[in-house]
Amino acid sequence: MPEAHKALSLYILAIESSCDDTGVAVIHQGRVISNCTHTQTVHSDYGGVVPELASRNHTVNIVPIVQRALSEANISISDISGIAFTAGPGLLGSLLVGVSFAKGLALALDVPLVEVHHMHAHIMAHFATENPPTFPFLCLTVSGGHTQIVLMTDYDKMEVLGSTIDDAAGEALDKAGKMLGLAYPAGPIIDQLARNGKAKFTFPMPKVGDLDFSFSGLKTSFLYFLRDSIEQNPSFIEENLNDLCASIQQAVINILMAKLESAVQKTGITTVAIAGGVSANSLLRQSLALKHDSAGWDVFIPPMSLCTDNAAMVGISGYYKFIKGLFCGLEVTPQPRMAF
Repeated sequence: MPEAHKALSLYILAIESSCDDTGVAVIHQGRVISNCTHTQTVHSDYGGVVPELASRNHTVNIVPIVQRALSEANISISDISGIAFTAGPGLLGSLLVGVSFAKGLALALDVPLVEVHHMHAHIMAHFATENPPTFPFLCLTVSGGHTQIVLMTDYDKMEVLGSTIDDAAGEALDKAGKMLGLAYPAGPIIDQLARNGKAKFTFPMPKVGDLDFSFSGLKTSFLYFLRDSIEQNPSFIEENLNDLCASIQQAVINILMAKLESAVQKTGITTVAIAGGVSANSLLRQSLALKHDSAGWDVFIPPMSLCTDNAAMVGISGYYKFIKGLFCGLEVTPQPRMAF
């Protein structure tokens, strides 16, 4: 830990604005003491996130959310020791709001800045819990924009073992939901409807090598299946909605679990975690939990509050970088395609 920060009672203000959620959290000595999020609802009218609307809403929401996070933490802005923020990946306009606000506030308070990778933050959300995984561990990170298997050997040491070559798992579920006429975001709706259905329709597994993922073929197969079925029965979706949701969800989870099992076999590591928005999916959580009993995996599943985009995960990631003195300068810019 840098000498200048040894005696500090560290308060990290964390900002997350990579997509359509404005999040602000306060981290004290590695513990989350406030975590506030404003979720934008305007995008449901358009069937997906509209980048321009997202960035405009961030500009409106960020100051009130900062004030609420400080109030819930029972501290003042002058108590802040450093500012962590999501630098990328994400939507350029949304990131720009968070990055600009973080830079301006850091300059005004004369405190260090810490840039955080959004997907690394999702993994680090586990260290906001009372029972985090021990190193080394594998983490399946699944969200609307990313699907990866990551090997974690330390707080800031990671290796991507496999990732999607096209669509992400969450994106595939959202697009399948749109085909079924469901509202955006469709993933949680599919999960809910699937509980009352049976996975009686099957779809082909993607043929991609090693530990990489592909969901574009599954999406296309689902589209053609619906098209052909509707030609024979115009009421097919309405009459089979729950079963269709259960079937497409099962197909996605089968792909995820098959690759995760391959990663465990390849590495010999049986400490396994999941992270990201799709880690809230009930079937994925059940499938991973079953591996604890059937294969002896040491399984880590995040609480629902830490699955979707939030600033607590950014703050935890930033905290471990802060105590190592891994700061950035005011020249930092948003990185929509930020590499791991």
